[in-house]
Amino acid sequence: MSQEKTSTIVVGKLGAPYGIKGWLKVHSFTDDPQGIFDFSPWLIGQQGKWQTLEVSDWRRHSKGFIAKFANINDRDEAMALTNAEISVDVEQLPELPEGEFYWRDLIGMTVVTTKGYNLGHVDDLMETGSNDVLVVKANKKDAFGQSERLIPFLTDSVVIEVKHEEREITVDWDPAF
Repeated sequence: MSQEKTSTIVVGKLGAPYGIKGWLKVHSFTDDPQGIFDFSPWLIGQQGKWQTLEVSDWRRHSKGFIAKFANINDRDEAMALTNAEISVDVEQLPELPEGEFYWRDLIGMTVVTTKGYNLGHVDDLMETGSNDVLVVKANKKDAFGQSERLIPFLTDSVVIEVKHEEREITVDWDPAF
């Protein structure tokens, strides 16, 4: 069944086939890797085409997971899904407690300093060993010669406030840095 990709989020990627009965390796991008199996159905995307698939069985294998889909019964069918993205409808995501955010909610927000200087907008986020980092793109090269800034997402010390309605993040950050 083909489906148009609308409000979805990528939660993983399919790897190589495992065995001859249609199983595939699964690479989870969720905080709890096993949590990817809490979502159903999966939207599997390749080359701009999306199809809905149901996981009929899954299990741990080595340091990862393998999954079996309904209607995928041999290695050749599974091979056709290798490297496909796994997406789910955003409405399947759990509601977060007050003060917590999904990365996708922060993308595109304007970033301003506590003194009102507009640093640009959040273009991406990076995960580091110690904290997440906002990748802030200036709207154009700014007065400080910056076109991009990497700002640690440290609540209370750097990130002072996230205003969902206004789509704005207030940071305590020196624009010259």
